[in-house]
Amino acid sequence: MRRKEREKDATFAFAILRDCEYATLATVNTDGTPYCIPISPVLIDKAIYFHCAPEGQKLENISKNNTVCISCTGHTRLIPEDFTTEYESAVATGKCIIVSDEEEKIMALKRLSEKYAESNMEHFDAYIKKSLHRTCVCKIEIAKITGKSNIN
Repeated sequence: MRRKEREKDATFAFAILRDCEYATLATVNTDGTPYCIPISPVLIDKAIYFHCAPEGQKLENISKNNTVCISCTGHTRLIPEDFTTEYESAVATGKCIIVSDEEEKIMALKRLSEKYAESNMEHFDAYIKKSLHRTCVCKIEIAKITGKSNIN
């Protein structure tokens, strides 16, 4: 990291990742070009889970090269008078796998639902029964995570 005075420890980075509303997942296309897409992540036991459709560019990329990067932001505040922005961010790299175990898949979907749809959890079981077969769950096993902030 170029600006060492802004570097934060892994505990900080995991907190940003845990609390972020969305993140950007980066994969590599087969021709070597980058591909980035927003996801809604949930952090479970130092692994990142997200759900998606069972087909698409990101899954094609992951099937060929499962090394991925995810970035997310925490607090941000524009400071136009100083031509800057206060920010908190986290970046994690690792291997992404498609979850095939049904129990793990349901557990991850439940945690995602608790994070993003807490007020609707009474309908979770019915939704899973209806949608599990058409929902893919991916797990990123984090190899490295970094945090950064310029907030004093």
